[in-house]
Amino acid sequence: MKSKFKNLYIFSLNFGPQHPSTHGVLRLILTLIGEIIIKADPHIGLLHRGTEKLLETRTFLRGLPYFDRLDYVSCMVQEHSYCITLEFLKSISVNSQIQIIRILFSEITRILNHLMAITTHALDVGALTPFLWAFEEREKLMNFYELISGARMHASFFRPGGVFKNWNLLFLEKLLNFSIQFPYRIKEMESLLTNNRIWKERLINIGSISKKQACSWGFSGPLLRATGLAWDLRKVQPYESYNYFNFSIPISFFGDSYDRYLLRIEEMKQSIFLINQGCLYLLSLQNQNIKNPLSNLFNSNNNMAELISHFKFYSEGFFLKENNIYLGIEAPKGEMGVFLASNNNYKPYRCKVRAPGFFHLNSLNSMVQYHTIADAVVIIGTQDIVFGEVDR
Repeated sequence: MKSKFKNLYIFSLNFGPQHPSTHGVLRLILTLIGEIIIKADPHIGLLHRGTEKLLETRTFLRGLPYFDRLDYVSCMVQEHSYCITLEFLKSISVNSQIQIIRILFSEITRILNHLMAITTHALDVGALTPFLWAFEEREKLMNFYELISGARMHASFFRPGGVFKNWNLLFLEKLLNFSIQFPYRIKEMESLLTNNRIWKERLINIGSISKKQACSWGFSGPLLRATGLAWDLRKVQPYESYNYFNFSIPISFFGDSYDRYLLRIEEMKQSIFLINQGCLYLLSLQNQNIKNPLSNLFNSNNNMAELISHFKFYSEGFFLKENNIYLGIEAPKGEMGVFLASNNNYKPYRCKVRAPGFFHLNSLNSMVQYHTIADAVVIIGTQDIVFGEVDR
């Protein structure tokens, strides 16, 4: 179709879902004038698995592994959101040691996520080396997943009322060694990117958003904090034991792609700070035994009765009276929340997941408008989208 601009035509371009820069099965219908985008229509649902409806057919405990498969770059954090929601409905109190272990793995997961986000974004722009360096560090972090749970990705380590397995001194020793050397790896990545002329030209003033826009679109996480709003659920609505930790909320004010990159770098440094504090606290406890409060539901003096109770507990699950709750946590990509409704049953009556990537993707049209196709690649990368949580 011919446009009002002389010698220019408006035409549509199908971008994805097979394109590597779409960070998943995203299909964009771009309306262009030359190289300039005047409209971007995101098509989602190509990865849809009906997770929320599947959760309604499983017991509360059997629904847990589905959360590993939502944002599959940040597995344990997804488990965390589901567990604290169940604990609230079941009125389970979790002791401080379990809370610290959860915080440690939540921050390990945050670093895992940001390493992937920053370096795949750099790969989209044309920088290969940071990607290779970061994946060496990701392997070390995934070794911690394996050491504590036996799995490198879908760990199912967090459990309602506790965790799958107790920590040990070997784990803490390795984690402390990692926390000592990792800041130097961050500096190496920054040396390639932060002041790189090409990197800055591709990111500065690209995909800029204001604080008002970010709030109206329902942004959270680094995309919201890049506009100058210090909103982090670990600080403003503390959960677990985050209120006893000393850490900062990195913020910026320009709201462009470069700011979002800098924020994720700084958040990794703060995560290391949190990990050091958590490790020192656990070392002071001298590896005390931890116990899942739910185990009280099937404890008995008679071994056979205990075995039967144990079998029934894990096959039938536990019963919840009619109630509902929404709780959110600060996941690496933003606010990850779970609305859980029970109805006098062993299964959820309704389970609704609030995924940050879904809200960020809804604003893509406004963020890429009047930018070029190459800039759209940069903006998609800086949104840090994973389609397991967007499509659900």
